[in-house]
Amino acid sequence: MSQHRSLRAASTLGGKRNVLKRFERTAILEKRGQRKAGDRITGLRKTKPDA
Repeated sequence: MSQHRSLRAASTLGGKRNVLKRFERTAILEKRGQRKAGDRITGLRKTKPDA
């Protein structure tokens, strides 16, 4: 019996994530100059992952 394709390991899927973790979003915003290190964490702008 074969395994359903949705149950495969994440490494074999190789899809690109379109949702970032908070620390990833803050790093991108700081790199772009849209956020400073001491700013609040809540209410972050939406960001797209770097291509």
